[in-house]
Amino acid sequence: MPQYKLIMLLLWFVAFALVGWVLSQMPLDSIAQTMEALTWSDWLAWSAINFVIILISTERWRMLTKMLQLPVTFMQLLLVRQAGQTVSFLTPGPQFGGEPLQIWWLYKRCGIAVHHAVLALGLDRFYELWINFSVLILGIILLLFSPALNTATNWYDALWVLLALVLAMSLIGWSILRRPQWISQRTEKLAQRWLQSPRLRKIDDHWQALGSDLQTAVRTQKPALLRAFALSLLTWGGIVAEMVVVLHILGIDVAMSGVILILVATRLALLLPLPGGIGTLEASLLWSFQSLGLPATAAIGVIALMRLRDAIVLVAGLLCLRAVSSSAKSPNQNV
Repeated sequence: MPQYKLIMLLLWFVAFALVGWVLSQMPLDSIAQTMEALTWSDWLAWSAINFVIILISTERWRMLTKMLQLPVTFMQLLLVRQAGQTVSFLTPGPQFGGEPLQIWWLYKRCGIAVHHAVLALGLDRFYELWINFSVLILGIILLLFSPALNTATNWYDALWVLLALVLAMSLIGWSILRRPQWISQRTEKLAQRWLQSPRLRKIDDHWQALGSDLQTAVRTQKPALLRAFALSLLTWGGIVAEMVVVLHILGIDVAMSGVILILVATRLALLLPLPGGIGTLEASLLWSFQSLGLPATAAIGVIALMRLRDAIVLVAGLLCLRAVSSSAKSPNQNV
């Protein structure tokens, strides 16, 4: 327990330092001006879409944990998810970073066995990343064949990288599903020097249990897996809707091909290794607006709203981080 408290104290110190840095890099003056220009109906529509996106993502995770018969509630998953997302946002590359802590909180706070926590989070992240990359691939293909945008030669490198990532993820998923013993053997070789640890000696058992649970889920829970897939697509529908609403309330008239260009550019920017995509997100928006023949000043409002959303989610995530850190309980299950 003292070691856990020390880790959490260090985490809070780093988190506050990074939060201060991220907020200092945000266009606070532009955010204030944009906030003043919004009406109550604008606020309601924009906030509702972002809130629904969070709820849908959490519901997908809840559905997967229910499929695995894990004793965890929607509210617990919401707290763990947002706390982990906050940590990920503050790490280089805002798509990753909080997963080990999410597994730890599921184990410590919810009493879920480690291999179950890894499987539940792994399935959720697999859905999210596989769908995200696949939708980006589709977006790039649409841009390549869009007569309104003469930017085809700029997208091929990104297309091949995303195709490689989707293929790699698919192969890893197939390996865990079909040949968990192959993964466990190589993991055991990598961990040979640390195998004196009682927990690491069981790594083969963990992989076998994980693979067995995954095989059972795929064999018996296909409707739940399809619903999770549908929720992933619905999340992307919310992301597209948010961008359309943002452009509308700012009075920016853009065709659907332009919306796709903006979304693809910003999502690719968030894959680059900078906390919160600071700098890369702004550059992607300015570039996409320039490509669409729109003035750079029009991009400032979009940047302000997106960064305002990030700031709100960041503060809410810190509250969730505080909640999961202070209320962790001793697990009732074996590792």
